[in-house]
Amino acid sequence: MRSIIFTLAALAAALLFTGCINDEFTTSSSDVLAFSVDTLSFDTIITNQSSTTKQFVVYNRASKQVNISSIRVLGESDAHFYLNVDGVKGSEFHDVEIRGNDSIFIFVESFIDENTADEALEIKDRIEFVTNGFTQHVTLQAWGQDVVRLHGDTIWTDMHMTAAKPYVIYDTLIVAPGATLTIDPDARLMFHDGAMLKVYGRMSAVGTPGHEIVLRGDRLDNVVGEYDFDLMAGQWAGLIFGYGSYNNEMAYVQVRSSELGVQASSNDVSQRTLHMFNCVIHNATDALLTGWGAWIDAEGTEFSDCGGGVATFIGGKVHLINCTLANFYLFKALSDPILNVWIEDADQSVSPLVCYLDNCIIYGNTSDINFGDLTSSNIYLRNCLLKADGTDDANFLNIRWKGDPKFYTVREDYLFDYRLHDGSDAIAAGNRDYCPASARYDRYGQDRFAREGIDLGAYVWVPEPPAQQ
Repeated sequence: MRSIIFTLAALAAALLFTGCINDEFTTSSSDVLAFSVDTLSFDTIITNQSSTTKQFVVYNRASKQVNISSIRVLGESDAHFYLNVDGVKGSEFHDVEIRGNDSIFIFVESFIDENTADEALEIKDRIEFVTNGFTQHVTLQAWGQDVVRLHGDTIWTDMHMTAAKPYVIYDTLIVAPGATLTIDPDARLMFHDGAMLKVYGRMSAVGTPGHEIVLRGDRLDNVVGEYDFDLMAGQWAGLIFGYGSYNNEMAYVQVRSSELGVQASSNDVSQRTLHMFNCVIHNATDALLTGWGAWIDAEGTEFSDCGGGVATFIGGKVHLINCTLANFYLFKALSDPILNVWIEDADQSVSPLVCYLDNCIIYGNTSDINFGDLTSSNIYLRNCLLKADGTDDANFLNIRWKGDPKFYTVREDYLFDYRLHDGSDAIAAGNRDYCPASARYDRYGQDRFAREGIDLGAYVWVPEPPAQQ
């Protein structure tokens, strides 16, 4: 009986609510539309490629229904903007109704033809709304960027990538044995989903301060609010240096938002596989730096944030000087240590690991290192900062145990800045003898030798300005 009464009451309430809807149409020109945005911005769109979908809301603030006699894109630019209204796609619509005090969503996509320019060109158009003889507009704004597209190419002879236009790589770009890929300062390599760069020859990617080389995914829009897709790891596969690839140089290079970061494999430690200087390897779903039997050197480089171990070395020869290894990864609970060192692999196919970390920071939301006891190994941490507690021995020398680098990073605010706040335990805790003159300046141009003590990690501490009174 209670259920019957409840059902009748609900039906009566529904009928009452329906009866309150005013089905009359307003014909007053003063009953205008309202919009959630004045300008709908698409940021940068790669030309000859469909954009992501943007949306905005059209409101009817009047108590009566309104009939929008016309909604259309004016076509004031060379871009192609497509609307979706009530599930129908097109560029022009008629007699679109909105009930009183109600709203509708309008979805917009764009396609911009190639513009033959190196720089991104601003594109503007307008959506026109005509209601009861009154005309209103929402501005459409985008930047169209021409690119050089590479589809599963193999570089057989020396190739030079410039900063004139970005490169978009699909599938796998291979540098064949005997070939050298040279990448200029300010060059941008954007990788499509699953794409990677494999080097079997040689790569020379040498940027300069303020003119860094960037390797990242090809999504240029925002994932949410003001945060762009660069925040998301796993957008492309990564950078791989294969067997037989030697003398690779990376300076002032950013590798961001990949799956596996940078990997290097070798069976000959008499030749250096990879040298990194003032680079940033950031935000991977797996590891950031992996070496199998390879000779890897790095100075002033930041390795930050990944779903696996930040650095893994299996055999080979490794020397990291004034590097930051940090992990505050956003998208999973961390279980792998930041630093993973293995003297050799299971079948002893690589030379035993000889590894030095000097003036480095190892810190994050997980354990520091996979082995707490390195006795009898050739693995040495000297003048490093660790989160863990411990005591010095023959392999851990002059360690700042239970240290706090006081990074500027605020994980909850999606701020990942691994420079040092005032009061950092990394300030003046290093040994200048470990840092070569070639690594005197960090990637921001700060001088490591300006003070008596040298700071740990990739970045020189800069005193914070006094608080405003």
